[in-house]
Amino acid sequence: MRETIQLFRPVVGDDEIRAVTEVLRSGWLGLGPKTAEFERAFAGFIGAHRVVGTVSGTAALDLAVRLLNLAPGDEILVPTVTFVSTAHVIVYNNCRPVFVDVDPATLNISVDDMKRKISSRTRAVMVVHYGGRPAELDDLRAAAGDLPIIEDCAHATGAMYKGKHVGTFGTVGCFSFHAVKNLTMGEGGALAVHEQAYADRALRLRWLGIDKGTWERTPDNKSYWWEYAVDEIGLKCHLNDLLAAIGLVQLKKLPALNARRKLIVDRYRQAFADLGWLEMPADDDPDHRSSWHICCVRLTGADRDSFSEYLKANSILTGVHYKPIHLYHCYGYQPPLAVAEREFRRMISLPNHPALSDEDVAYIIDTIRRYPA
Repeated sequence: MRETIQLFRPVVGDDEIRAVTEVLRSGWLGLGPKTAEFERAFAGFIGAHRVVGTVSGTAALDLAVRLLNLAPGDEILVPTVTFVSTAHVIVYNNCRPVFVDVDPATLNISVDDMKRKISSRTRAVMVVHYGGRPAELDDLRAAAGDLPIIEDCAHATGAMYKGKHVGTFGTVGCFSFHAVKNLTMGEGGALAVHEQAYADRALRLRWLGIDKGTWERTPDNKSYWWEYAVDEIGLKCHLNDLLAAIGLVQLKKLPALNARRKLIVDRYRQAFADLGWLEMPADDDPDHRSSWHICCVRLTGADRDSFSEYLKANSILTGVHYKPIHLYHCYGYQPPLAVAEREFRRMISLPNHPALSDEDVAYIIDTIRRYPA
């Protein structure tokens, strides 16, 4: 029987193993020099003023909201087609998520619906680069006016809008380095900030509000080397050196890994061009270069769940990204969002990761073409 083809799979090798071994032997496993090195390297890669490493992408989003100093009940606009973390962090901060419909072509936030949802209570906009494709950042900025924009780049490490890396357009950019993300650490995240005051506060908030990390205090052996200040209550959600060591290796590989994802999508696009019942995601263009974290196709006249079961029976796993958040019970009754609800019933994610061999891709293509739609 054929080995199952996974929807996602991390790509790590001997370089990552050596990097972790080096950290283990150094005796410094926590928040330390490798974390600082990764933060500098990633900031240089995307062109950010400062990067602050966190334990997860969710933690980065949470800190981003905290940096805005919002009041209980303040509203943040958020697209409904995204992972639940994007909305949950708004509630963590006692604010109210206002769900926005999506663009039918890209599944990114609808600028038109966003304009309709802005009110006197709106304090910020959360933008998700769905699947890795950059949202319409110029139009979003024009519509948002002076409102802060938080970029959720969990899918979009390495993606670019008009030649500039996503995560550098808004007030704060948030990244995820979860096990199956384009740049993986197994777990981890980061904030990209463009004002030093935000960077300084984020560094404190991720480490319980303490103004100096242990690594920063270690070289100073003067009389008060142990002293630190705690002026506000923070969290414990910092990155550590074990994860950062993996991230440094992955960062060097990221362009090639993303290029492989794009090549796989291009092969799908060419192979399925004559299938009227299967719609491929929007392609790259001069303004939008996706990281292709997710290859979400949409079906017309074919049942999504039956299609998924057919592929599973042929050892190919799929996913659905995502059920619109406003439909989850934890958010109570929410007004309907027609585009998101319609497209949710048609969407299915195909395997797209650099661990797929050419043989795997050919098998997926052949299997889908044989589906009796």
